[in-house]
Amino acid sequence: MRLFLCMPLLAAIPGIAFAEPLTFDAALQRARQEAPSLKAKALGANAARSVRGAAGALPDPTLAVGIDSFPVSGPLAFEPQRDNFSMARVGVSQDIPNLAKRHAQQARADSDIKAAEADTAVQARTVEVGTALAWINLAYAERRLAVLDDILSGLERVVGTTPGAVASGGARPAQTLAGRQAVAAMQDRRSELVSNVARARATLTRWTGDPAPEIAGPIPDFAVDAAGLRAGLDRHPTIQMIDAQAGQADADVRVANAGRRSDFGVNLAYQRRDPRFGDYVSAGVTVSLPFFTRSRQNAGIAAAQANAGRVMAEREASRRALAADLDADIADHVMHHEQWMRAQSTLQPLAEQRVKLETASYAAGRASLVDIADAYAALADATITTLDREALVTADGARLTLTYRSANR
Repeated sequence: MRLFLCMPLLAAIPGIAFAEPLTFDAALQRARQEAPSLKAKALGANAARSVRGAAGALPDPTLAVGIDSFPVSGPLAFEPQRDNFSMARVGVSQDIPNLAKRHAQQARADSDIKAAEADTAVQARTVEVGTALAWINLAYAERRLAVLDDILSGLERVVGTTPGAVASGGARPAQTLAGRQAVAAMQDRRSELVSNVARARATLTRWTGDPAPEIAGPIPDFAVDAAGLRAGLDRHPTIQMIDAQAGQADADVRVANAGRRSDFGVNLAYQRRDPRFGDYVSAGVTVSLPFFTRSRQNAGIAAAQANAGRVMAEREASRRALAADLDADIADHVMHHEQWMRAQSTLQPLAEQRVKLETASYAAGRASLVDIADAYAALADATITTLDREALVTADGARLTLTYRSANR
């Protein structure tokens, strides 16, 4: 009975596990543990390791059962008991691929493991970058909403004074309409920001599995080391994955070359005859004869070598693309940082000063409510623009540091 009463509480435990707010580092750790795509890649790597034990092993032996020299014509047709040639046979044969081929198959299995592990590392990097950007986007979406709420609250306080100003003759009745229009316009903008928060939270849910993630802690500040990132491109997970694919292609070349060597086989058979005659034992060895290497083995070797060359060309193309993307992202980061500094030092302070001046002028009867509304709208634009640019700088830092760093960091 007690267990039955506790079942609702036990069912709620997974949800409780997700109730704690996520810091930036905790979100990354949660994503590494919960991302289904990463689990799928890890299972693929486990599958490649499992196959390794069978690589290069001898094929299964073959059991053969039959009847030899059974008469079907002549005076002894269908009477095997009357001759001494008919016999029942049971035998076992074993194919033995050449040693070079077996070693090449083992090398191919080893390269498959490395390729699967490299693919897992690439996916882990994708999950990490996606989670980091989702957390940062949610953090700044919430900050934009909080800032706009403060500005909207100030505008509503000013608009709330207009009925008294109209009654005292200090303002025209039409100004109350202008104030309400300004508040409505800012509330529309607030609705957009609320939607942005929800969208950012949904993206973070995708990576962490938390159905309603709440974030906590400081927003990380990434110091971009451009020289270090450029120096580590050869150890980037994408390049290492292509290197693993090159290892697979080289192993395929070895397998193809091993096809030019002879394979072997052994067989053993026991032949049972009529009890009046003696039984036989047969044993033999088979050897493959690769006589037609030009039209068979050489064609496979050429195809494997061409594929290996293709992989190396793709590696160079991918490295150049990474280097170009890194330089372009660094240039954007520099631009975004300059724009953020300009907004922080010039645009936002001027907008704040304008609100103060227009408010003082309105109190002295030298400015209208329209002027106040315009000043608050400009302040909202400047403040959110500053946050937008700060968010770009932070996201750039996270993207550059996490995307382009070498795999061993």
